[in-house]
Amino acid sequence: IKASVEAVCPGVVSCADILALAARDSTVLVGGPYWDVPLGRRDSLGASIQGSNNDIPAPNNTLPTIATKFRRQGLDVVDLVALSGAHTIGLSRCTSFRQRLYNQSGNGMADATLDASYAAHLRQGCPRSGGDDNLFPLDFVSPARFDNFYFKNLLVGKGLLSSDEVLLTKSAETAALVKAYADDVDLFFQHFAQSMVKMGNISPLTGAQGEI
Repeated sequence: IKASVEAVCPGVVSCADILALAARDSTVLVGGPYWDVPLGRRDSLGASIQGSNNDIPAPNNTLPTIATKFRRQGLDVVDLVALSGAHTIGLSRCTSFRQRLYNQSGNGMADATLDASYAAHLRQGCPRSGGDDNLFPLDFVSPARFDNFYFKNLLVGKGLLSSDEVLLTKSAETAALVKAYADDVDLFFQHFAQSMVKMGNISPLTGAQGEI
């Protein structure tokens, strides 16, 4: 995409803008909402996987930790739950949720909040050891469609990651949003679109910072 854009108007469109537009368009292509993407964001001069991992919630983070990571970026609880709904598409590695199947709280037991039949199904492809990179849909009902089944799955104990499940079980505020989005796909789409714009406006590079 970058090469094609550069051929038409060199030095004008950043990789950051291309990624933001691709995220929006791919969401629309799999049935999700459309939103206007604010353009003109510059690219960083460097990249840091450690910096990214410090800021992005991990699959087994507690809800307070996840909320703190969002809050540091100027994102609130509505943004947290709405953006988590992106897990309506995509896949996760076995290593990201294995502890829920075998040893969630250090006592050698599965996560009690995980539906037993769903856990048994997951264990077939995610053993105690090995298979780290085996892939599983984040939304097993409609893994390639952008809808609100992610939230419906949470209500019946069939969210894949611990960071998904805690939205329902660890906070009345986040649980209310999970239930609202499960009941009203249009509300989810509206909030998701608004939160994507907010996320795209995190700490833009200005003045002499960054590059195209």
